[in-house]
Amino acid sequence: MLQPILYLSLILLVTPTPALAGIDESKLVDLTYPLDERTVFWPSNRPFTWEKSSWGKTTQGYWYASAEFSMSEHGGTHIDAPIHFAEGRQGVDEIPLQKLIAPAVVIDVRPAVGEDRDYRLSRQDLEKWESRHGPIPHGAVVLMLTGWGQGWPDKSRYLGSATPSDPKTLHFPGFSREAAEFLVKERHIDGIGIDTASIDYGPSQDFIVHRIINGANCYGLENVANLETIPPQGAILMAWPIKIKGGTGGPVRIIGILP
Repeated sequence: MLQPILYLSLILLVTPTPALAGIDESKLVDLTYPLDERTVFWPSNRPFTWEKSSWGKTTQGYWYASAEFSMSEHGGTHIDAPIHFAEGRQGVDEIPLQKLIAPAVVIDVRPAVGEDRDYRLSRQDLEKWESRHGPIPHGAVVLMLTGWGQGWPDKSRYLGSATPSDPKTLHFPGFSREAAEFLVKERHIDGIGIDTASIDYGPSQDFIVHRIINGANCYGLENVANLETIPPQGAILMAWPIKIKGGTGGPVRIIGILP
């Protein structure tokens, strides 16, 4: 059952006008990067391409515009569905809608990242957050704020490598194994997210965080934009992915509703 604050948010968002006129639009935050030729993708993944197929006035005199695009599932602001690293788990089209609207918990580790670009969010970081704000709610999406978005869309800077096409050379922060296990086993979260290219830190070769999160039928949000605009607690996150049947992930429009 939806928590009261989520239920209220849904009422406000789906109630026809004039009720919608009462929404404070200043509390809506776009946490999504646009897709274009500069969008950062995981090394070896097909980048985003967009091409006009029809563009201009028709012979009948009216305007008509259409275009074609292609891309891999994992690039830009996107979702990792549970099936991404867990056989038999949910595809992106199977994730329940109620899991895509959730309380946002933001863990700010920017000072630690300033000292270690390969920093991994620890269980201690989570416990420190809880000592200030209370227990992480069941069904929350836990977001790791690293400040890494300052490098977007410079591929070398954002992926932390002079050779960003080589996945073995990447450097950026991520979640730790201990934090991921704590979140799924003891806090029963619905998903996690981060403002870097992966929920696992850059040097990872075993992608253990993906395996733990996806194995628990939870999702990951990567390349989250403007995360510094969301407070530590009280905001609502909505993540609406493209509905690819059986998809391992896909582009997602993420919106934050400020308290």
